Amino acid sequence: MLKKWITVGLASAFILTGCNKVEEVQKESEKPVEEEDTVVEEVSQTFEAPLTGVELSDEPSGRAFGVMINNDPKARPQSALNQADIVYEVLAEGNVTRFLAIFQSEHPENIGPVRSARDYYIDLASGYDSLYIAHGYSPEAQEMLTSGVIDNLNGMQYDGTLFKRASFRQAPHNSYISYENILKGAKQVGYDMSETPEALPFYEEDELASITGEAAENVTVAYLKSNLFKVDYKYDTSSKKYARYSNDEQTIDLDSEEPVLLDNVFIAEMEHTLLDDSGRREIDLTSGGKGYLLQQGKLLQVEWKNVDGRILPFLNGEEVKFVPGKTWINIVPTNPGLEQTVTIQS
Repeated sequence: MLKKWITVGLASAFILTGCNKVEEVQKESEKPVEEEDTVVEEVSQTFEAPLTGVELSDEPSGRAFGVMINNDPKARPQSALNQADIVYEVLAEGNVTRFLAIFQSEHPENIGPVRSARDYYIDLASGYDSLYIAHGYSPEAQEMLTSGVIDNLNGMQYDGTLFKRASFRQAPHNSYISYENILKGAKQVGYDMSETPEALPFYEEDELASITGEAAENVTVAYLKSNLFKVDYKYDTSSKKYARYSNDEQTIDLDSEEPVLLDNVFIAEMEHTLLDDSGRREIDLTSGGKGYLLQQGKLLQVEWKNVDGRILPFLNGEEVKFVPGKTWINIVPTNPGLEQTVTIQS
């Protein structure tokens, strides 16, 4: 009998122990499963400035504006040329060149000296839907501006208000304007300054090594053999930029003394026709022709085409990309032509 109770007791103990283990397993399975922390990497979105291709952290905004800038020796050094995205250098009357500086990515506090308008500069500014800034005009340019072909602010109407006269220079080499006053004037007239221009094509970083051409570290552009308007571009291998010189003096900013440094220099040959005894010109901006493109210390022989008002380089029928950064465009006459106007030294 005692043996029977011992056997029954052991069996009961075994059953209870088994039940406890089952309950422990069930309790363990009922515990919430701890989830592993999921790390989500935030990918920061980057943008590019439309006219320089330079990387931006914020989406670009704002209309381009083109300013006529004086290049008379009495107007040098100028203000804000180093901040322009694109600069066109073109002959005005006689052997004098003048600049159309197009800004979008930078907003200078002081720009000038501002000079008078010409019809072909208006056409070039229109290619970027720029608000066109000038002080004065030729008869042809005045007719275009009054007919409304381009939104514009002119010092003839705003001298002493939007346009300020510098005391250290004499007229017509002393008219200046600020970005703040450009916005102020645009608001007064009702011009929209929000529309960003269409972007130019730019090389990606890993494409820069594919740039080809003959070595061109020192390039001279001689406008009608006038030393006062002779331009030299000197390539710096460390910065991979071209410094600009005029009449053997480096082009710097009047206010900051920072040099004009360029990533692209585009020299385009165009037909020039004299219109009158004053030396006013007509320039063929539409027919296309020969050009030189300087990038990364190399010169590539290209063709230029007018694409919706923009003078752009082409090779074998395909548009050539720009190196991200600043661009200077020299327009030279077909007579005497590129070969006689431009000297290349490696």
